[in-house]
Amino acid sequence: MPTQMLHIPTAAGQADAFAAFPERGERFPGVLMYPDGFGIRPVLREMARELAGHGYYVLVPNVFYRHGPTPVIELPEYIDGEARSAVFARLMPLIEAHTAERALSDAGAYLGFLTSRPEVAAGPVAVTGYCIGGLLATRTAAAHPGRVAALAAFHGPVGADGPGAFAGITAQVHFGHAESDLTPEALGELNRALHASGVAHTSEIYPGTVHGFTMSDTDAFDPAGLQRHWEHLLPLLARTLTDS
Repeated sequence: MPTQMLHIPTAAGQADAFAAFPERGERFPGVLMYPDGFGIRPVLREMARELAGHGYYVLVPNVFYRHGPTPVIELPEYIDGEARSAVFARLMPLIEAHTAERALSDAGAYLGFLTSRPEVAAGPVAVTGYCIGGLLATRTAAAHPGRVAALAAFHGPVGADGPGAFAGITAQVHFGHAESDLTPEALGELNRALHASGVAHTSEIYPGTVHGFTMSDTDAFDPAGLQRHWEHLLPLLARTLTDS
């Protein structure tokens, strides 16, 4: 499968990014995949390649490019509980510096770059994200309703901007929450906000999961949770992109 490391022009410089797409010489629906806070690394490249194998052009940006190219910080091969604390101590200043204004400026650049690729078909795209990437994906869909047909976010703080943040979304939405991140009561409040905003959505807690359950290089990984994620993500993309 073809893969590339690319550079996306932004108002703040250039964001490095990983892209994966099928081998056959066609144009494919585009998917902007926001990584979790740990960034572009083997597990994200593997997930992008797997998604691309279903017939999509997948672009994974380094959202912390202002602080340097991938890898922005060095990561252990496996992020267990002991390593996680040290890694987050280095990550939190980057996360805190990545304001909503920065995120929205970058989102426009990412979408413009994605849709300009010669391998990407005309029409709307999908955005998906993990952890903080889920929040970035949600902000992107809300800010670009005519360009984003599908939004998926997994173990992400998608409600962090308040219930009004969903008002601009016209995409079909799936949110997969970790059981450790959201109580049933909080889920109900979130889903009422989605409903009030008129968003076509599914939003559910994945039983038995903890934050980060999709990431196989961490001790939060849950194989059943990852499989459930694919079982929701792939039909969502098929409905909104390949059948359009």
